[in-house]
Amino acid sequence: MNIPAPRQTSTYAVISLVAGILGWSLLPFLGSIGAIIFGHLGRGEIRRSNGQMEGDGLAIAGLILGWLSVAMWVIGIALFIVFFGGLAWIAALNS
Repeated sequence: MNIPAPRQTSTYAVISLVAGILGWSLLPFLGSIGAIIFGHLGRGEIRRSNGQMEGDGLAIAGLILGWLSVAMWVIGIALFIVFFGGLAWIAALNS
């Protein structure tokens, strides 16, 4: 009887998910960047393992959390610049 070896979970995928969660709570921007980097590393490691590793869902969840957080940061900074730029423009018109 041939018992298949248990599949290992990718450490990078787990780190990606943890960093993605931290990107929304304790380490807002750094955690998101880490989630993106480790998510891509984890997915690559899983693809190269020829079915010996699992955790693709964890890596994808980390990537989604990371990219959503970065997108929110970019939108927030853009809105900040537009808002205060508009105020400065209005102040310049009134003076």
